[in-house]
Amino acid sequence: MTLDVSYDPLQGNPLPVYGTWTPAEYEALGLMVGLEVHQQLQTRRKLFCRCPAGLFHAEGHDVEILRHMRPTLSEMGDYDGTALMEFKTRKEIHYLLKNESVCTYEMDDAPPFEMDPVALERAIVVSMMLDLQLVDELHIARKQYLDGSIPTGFQRTAIIGVHGSIPHEGRTIGIRQLSIEEDSCREVADKGHLRVYRTDRLGMPLIETVTEPDMHTPEEAASVCEALRRLARASGLVRTGVGAGREDVNVSIRGGTRIEIKGVSSIKAIPRLVHNEALRQRSLLAIREVLHGRGVTVESIVDASQDVTQIVHGTDWRYMQKHVSQGARVAAVPLAGFEGLINTPTQPHTRFLKEFSDRVRVVACIDLLPNIICSTSETETLSGFEWEKIEKVCGVDHGTPVMVVWGDERDVKTAVQEILIRARDAVAGVPEETRQSLPDGTNGFERILPGASRMYPDTDLPPIVIDNARTTELRACMPLRPWERMAMMREAGVGEDLARRLVKHQAWNLFARLLPRLKPGGSLIPTGLASLLLDRDAPRPLNEVAAGEWWDATIDRLAAGDLLVDAVVIGDEPLPSPLPADEARIRFETIVADLPADLPADARRPRAALRPVMKELRGLVPGATLARWTEEVSA
Repeated sequence: MTLDVSYDPLQGNPLPVYGTWTPAEYEALGLMVGLEVHQQLQTRRKLFCRCPAGLFHAEGHDVEILRHMRPTLSEMGDYDGTALMEFKTRKEIHYLLKNESVCTYEMDDAPPFEMDPVALERAIVVSMMLDLQLVDELHIARKQYLDGSIPTGFQRTAIIGVHGSIPHEGRTIGIRQLSIEEDSCREVADKGHLRVYRTDRLGMPLIETVTEPDMHTPEEAASVCEALRRLARASGLVRTGVGAGREDVNVSIRGGTRIEIKGVSSIKAIPRLVHNEALRQRSLLAIREVLHGRGVTVESIVDASQDVTQIVHGTDWRYMQKHVSQGARVAAVPLAGFEGLINTPTQPHTRFLKEFSDRVRVVACIDLLPNIICSTSETETLSGFEWEKIEKVCGVDHGTPVMVVWGDERDVKTAVQEILIRARDAVAGVPEETRQSLPDGTNGFERILPGASRMYPDTDLPPIVIDNARTTELRACMPLRPWERMAMMREAGVGEDLARRLVKHQAWNLFARLLPRLKPGGSLIPTGLASLLLDRDAPRPLNEVAAGEWWDATIDRLAAGDLLVDAVVIGDEPLPSPLPADEARIRFETIVADLPADLPADARRPRAALRPVMKELRGLVPGATLARWTEEVSA
């Protein structure tokens, strides 16, 4: 089926909101989505030092370190484009350190220790659960991180397995690779030329699972991400909780390019982010076609910027007044050929102008919004007379977009160049970028997409041979994967809904351990056991050794007839044994004798009478027996 999903930016048509498109429309657009799923490993120590992992500090610090990042040549003699971009921001990076969670290794003042063997084994187990082909020898590489989130300027990382897959909803999703790497710092603040990090998370072991771009709808991307998250948790080897798992979502459409949306912390946010990025690329491709039709080329976009500080010095627009009075320089950048395009919708509530504004905010560090205005925007800013003077100085006709930016003189020079770079990128279509997920489901520019030159071999650590004998041992005790758990529960007769809840619950391991102990025809069947373990009033913590011992004893009592299932549900301690038949009947008749006289006289009477009876005798007398007795006395 072929659908018309083309878009004319000059028509001003509204963008389709998320939830209104069908899978066929995404297919016609050529949507492809891949995932990079990051999950912290549950270890006592960090990956390349002996500091404890998992110590987080909400406030306070012992030491503060200031650093400036600089790009360096890779082993191949190239500069990474992202590193050069970050260098232009002139950021001051401040690190807040607590003595108990960081050491000289993280500050690049000491060589690394050997990789933590526990972390490596746990990463190998998850790789095997993904059916990845394990490498024979682990080679540690350095990946440049020039945003300052890692004080060394690079992250140590190593590929463990390649070419795997998982079954998902009737088809196979390819897994490109799994890597083990050290986590980065937590960002505290990023304002102007200052960025602040806490280092407690730094260096913690992390696995990154990279899928093939096999997802073709926004919902499918979220579903696969949830499946990978469940698999990691099924291993029992990863951390859970806020910040322990994060996703990067790679999106492209036909004719576009791979855009990496970074740091998606909620799987629920993925569908809207994917949809909006697909629309953004569609709009950018439409803008490209218009520019090509007008003969605009990269070479034709030249720097014709002008200093217009004196023109706006006496403006009535108070926002501009404030900045100029504080010494801001103001520059105007004409963009001939972009007539009618600057207000093109790219994402919901977002215009093409934001593409320029984001570059100015991130690279020039002019981040107090608005940080840029355009002569063709509908927003009231400068007066018509002031715009006319600016157009005249720039030598353009009315209707030609002129962008105005203001701030520190050095920042404004950077901003002018970024506006021109983004305009030239528009001629190419969709620039390769890393973008930041925003709470409203849209995304914003973060940095240009890193290239291969950011990776180079680590010279401090030797290769690690993957021991075949050890991997055989690990494979033998590998946990069941979610789809294998589901098959096991279906075979045991557990209902689909109950099974889906249990498969991702911490009580699963206990269920698998207790299932073989259930007796055929006994009072507790697999469905009942699953219900008990999922009950919110379960009487013991489900992940402790004591819990297993408690449940072992409970199963034995149930099998011996010394305990009723209802008593386990109640959870009183100690769990009471059933009453002898004679005593049970006497207590029942005592309760019935004290029932209110105003109970219904019709068919509702047995149910009304059973409530107070169950309140007193539940767990002491079988429920079926109490129901039968109540029916008899109510007849």
